[in-house]
Amino acid sequence: MLKGMDGDLLPIGQFARLGRLSVKQLRRYDELGLLVPAYVDEQTGYRYYRPAQAREALSIGLLRSLDVPLAVIGHVLSGATGVLAGVRDDLEAELARRRRTIRALERVMAEGLPSAQIRLVTEPARRVAIVRESAAGPRDIGRATSAAVARLTSSASGLLPVQLIGLFPIDMGEPVPIGVALVTGEPVSGAELEILPGGVFACATHIGPYDQISLTTHALLSWCAEHGHPAHGPIREVYVSDPASTAPEQLVTHLMIPLEEQS
Repeated sequence: MLKGMDGDLLPIGQFARLGRLSVKQLRRYDELGLLVPAYVDEQTGYRYYRPAQAREALSIGLLRSLDVPLAVIGHVLSGATGVLAGVRDDLEAELARRRRTIRALERVMAEGLPSAQIRLVTEPARRVAIVRESAAGPRDIGRATSAAVARLTSSASGLLPVQLIGLFPIDMGEPVPIGVALVTGEPVSGAELEILPGGVFACATHIGPYDQISLTTHALLSWCAEHGHPAHGPIREVYVSDPASTAPEQLVTHLMIPLEEQS
């Protein structure tokens, strides 16, 4: 066995058992600079570790079992403080998303695949003030929409009551461009004044939490497909209820898809 400055050196296989990691993991952590061998044989490339490094290896294993990303683990091992708070926040956000998913699934279990009464409506062109946000992906749409609503309503406080319309693309890529429009003829700080086109729309009413709107959207898109209407987008969400004073189960939102190219 090789001798190191601070004691015996262990070959990678023996050290892997001591640190409860696989040889593949140790090689990966070496490449990332997380756990560098104490000695590497120049001729064979064999890695050797000191027994004292086992604590670091076990710490990495513990943090990975807690879903801490490798990049964050590096900061923890270097003694940085506060970096785990962000991991906790991310886990809490994922847990909240999972709970919303479960609630939507339970609704499908209770009521079956989504269906809705579809009606055709004719909407006039409207002058609106629009704030746009970019969501990192479909899971980030709720955050981006809330941010856009907050920006718009804080700037339009003197125009209350307001009518807000969410604008969402048909195709959900990454990132997802979203907009929130305020029906007004007055300039709004931080928003762009535009004309929201009118036309004929397929419309369905969603009653319930905003995080379950996708169920009614599914029913609306299915109706359009079955009736040969290509979905041009954007999908409009017309927010009828005030979420500050309305229970989530009673929120009313009209979903609208244009049935012809808007002009």
